[in-house]
Amino acid sequence: MINIAIDGHVGSGKSTLAKGLAKRLGFYVFDTGAIYRGIACEYMSRNLGEPNEEIINDFIKTFEVKVKFIDDVEHVFVNGKDWTPNLRLEQTSVMAGKISPYPKLRDKVLSSQRDFAKTHDVVMEGRDIGTRVLPNADFKFFVTASEEVRAGRRFDQIKGTANAPTYEQILQDLRDRDYRDEHREVAALRPAEDGIIIDSSNQTLEETIEKCLQIINERA
Repeated sequence: MINIAIDGHVGSGKSTLAKGLAKRLGFYVFDTGAIYRGIACEYMSRNLGEPNEEIINDFIKTFEVKVKFIDDVEHVFVNGKDWTPNLRLEQTSVMAGKISPYPKLRDKVLSSQRDFAKTHDVVMEGRDIGTRVLPNADFKFFVTASEEVRAGRRFDQIKGTANAPTYEQILQDLRDRDYRDEHREVAALRPAEDGIIIDSSNQTLEETIEKCLQIINERA
């Protein structure tokens, strides 16, 4: 099996890159962030309030998460409920950023990620794929872009939707997420030592895909 790890900052375009790269290669694309968003949906549905270690440790005892591909689309089920339609809501993204750093929650979903990679050619994307989830991946890319570019992309995605935040709110939340991701004790966001940094600030999606494909073909 061939495993490609894609990590990067929120809003860097790593999800879109992973989908485009997987399509060109004929691989599955596995969005690990979708798992945490699905769990965040379940968490919010229970009205548990702001997460802390005690709440999270009790919470993880009461749910099971499964990932299924339906018509080649990744669906996240928590306790049998398909949360896929809610995964890209802004409140889901914010809560996922709050609960994902807790070590016991990350440990609970780690095995499902690795098991999938053992049996499928996959492009797997997240924030600690190359450093923790798939440290032996065949290729590791770390995608980034400037804060302003990333905030603008997110704003364009959700503008016009109900209760959409302003660009300034998105930019501040992005900075907060970056700080939490880069400074958490477990699975901190950083490039793998053997990872390749891809700056997408001034590149189109197609240019970014082509750059990664060139690297893969050269090394293969």
